[in-house]
Amino acid sequence: MALLSIVLPAYNEEQNISNTAEVLQKLLEDNGTDYELIFISDGSRDNTFSEIQRIAEENPRVKGAEFSRNFGKEAAIFAGLEMAVGDAVIVMDCDLQHPPQVIPKMWELWQEGFQVVEGIKQNRGKEKLGYKLSAGLFYKIMSRLVKMDMSASSDFKLLDRKVVDVLLALPERNTFFRALSFWVGFRTAPVYYQVQERQFGESKWSFLSLMKYAIANATSFSTLPLQMVTVMGVVSILFSIVLFIQTLAKFLSGTAVEGFTTVILLILIIGGFLMLSLGIIGHYIARIYEEVKGRPKYIISKVAGSVQGEVVGTWKAHAR
Repeated sequence: MALLSIVLPAYNEEQNISNTAEVLQKLLEDNGTDYELIFISDGSRDNTFSEIQRIAEENPRVKGAEFSRNFGKEAAIFAGLEMAVGDAVIVMDCDLQHPPQVIPKMWELWQEGFQVVEGIKQNRGKEKLGYKLSAGLFYKIMSRLVKMDMSASSDFKLLDRKVVDVLLALPERNTFFRALSFWVGFRTAPVYYQVQERQFGESKWSFLSLMKYAIANATSFSTLPLQMVTVMGVVSILFSIVLFIQTLAKFLSGTAVEGFTTVILLILIIGGFLMLSLGIIGHYIARIYEEVKGRPKYIISKVAGSVQGEVVGTWKAHAR
């Protein structure tokens, strides 16, 4: 029988772990699906990992790991993919905003031969206005930068074992899972879902964290910001030519304006473009520096379940 692995990144989700494990266990067993649940605590500050350990002791199909500190959701996803041994792997949020009821449909599509099943949002559910606006801005920026529609995309996906192996073989350390799973190709099918309400806790995403996430993922996946430097240079040159022609015409006609207003404006505009360009280039250089150092994506400090030796071996492979 084929095995389904479900990867569940978690950050300060102690209230959700038990309920999520119970809901998924009942759903999968009712559908006769052989499964394993993999919880990754991303340096949580509450009792998230203690809950994972407790559930793992009660259910041998549950395993997990805890990071030594917060490495981010991308690292948690890839740690879960490394730990997964299933023939197919689903990545979903552990707060069940990704509805478990969609999993049987994903599993069915995989059995039909689809290697990537994309969870597509039909709506974002109930959200505060500030968060909805910031999330909307985030997805607009990301869609432009990675050249794919991110507004309805999510981390809720099913990946065939072959796709998982391809993702894990990628040498880069700054990863963007949502875009990479689109980039690798393979036979893909969509599954549409309604975002569910959280039963416990609150979202950990703020406007600032979303913007930082957008910048980090955009520069790890796309070179478009670097191309913007060239565009700003062209705009600056064109603006300078227009001002030059205008100033020369007024000088020759004897109506030149006294003072340095034009010069000051030109210096401010060009200076602003230069500083922004240097900032973009500096960010990419920092990304290159991080990649060259070759540090692991994450460090596992504790493990739960029956694969402790395998998880430690995975960490050693990263650290070499």
